[in-house]
Amino acid sequence: MAEAEGKRERERERVRSPPNFAGIAVPISVFVLLLGLSFKSKPLTSPPSRLFTAQELALHNGTDDSLPILLAILGSVFDVTKGKSHYGVGGGYSHFSGRDASRAFVSGNFSGDGLTDSLRGLSSSEVKSVVEWRDFYFRSYTFVGKLIGVYYDSHGNPTKQLKGVEAKAARGAQLLEKQKKEEAKLPSCNSRWSQDKGGEVWCDNGYPRLIQRPLEIALTGKMSKRCACFKEDQLDQQGLEVYQGCEFPAKRCRV
Repeated sequence: MAEAEGKRERERERVRSPPNFAGIAVPISVFVLLLGLSFKSKPLTSPPSRLFTAQELALHNGTDDSLPILLAILGSVFDVTKGKSHYGVGGGYSHFSGRDASRAFVSGNFSGDGLTDSLRGLSSSEVKSVVEWRDFYFRSYTFVGKLIGVYYDSHGNPTKQLKGVEAKAARGAQLLEKQKKEEAKLPSCNSRWSQDKGGEVWCDNGYPRLIQRPLEIALTGKMSKRCACFKEDQLDQQGLEVYQGCEFPAKRCRV
């Protein structure tokens, strides 16, 4: 009897005691680690860009609702379907859809000859603007591929023309920065215009004079002038032009 009671007591102790998992802790941790590795997500990769011919791109001009609306600029192709109200049929920018009309982004010529990818004859400032438009589309829309032709070859590699465009744009940016620094040395005139009184320029300190912008011809291909303020002891410098109808010592001139 005593032996039976002792056996039952040992059984009760075994039930009350918490199980000991120390011996299997390592196998469980290894299993969890392996399980986690098996479900580890693979790094996301961008799908390879597609190569378009001009004929293929032309199909994406917004006239077929089953196809996305695409445009190209400097050979880079973008999906602009989310802007369908602008790029679709009848939209204000529909002339850009289904083609590379890089030149029109700065020329404003949306006729047949103006809707071209050629930038021949454009100034470095204008080429810089086209590159900035391309950067805008990279930021705002989805890049989907490259257009085989002037700017990319049949393997999707940039051509000599594209490299030349980007180099000219970089040169334009350098000239523009240099121009800003040079012009900062001479404060610009204050100016205003109203329909009733017309235009007026004036200087708070100094005298208004027209001067040439020497870097402008490199930037835009055209020579231009700006109004700058000169102190009295600077007025004998060459190249300073008094506004027509304005007195030599005047600090305020109608234009």
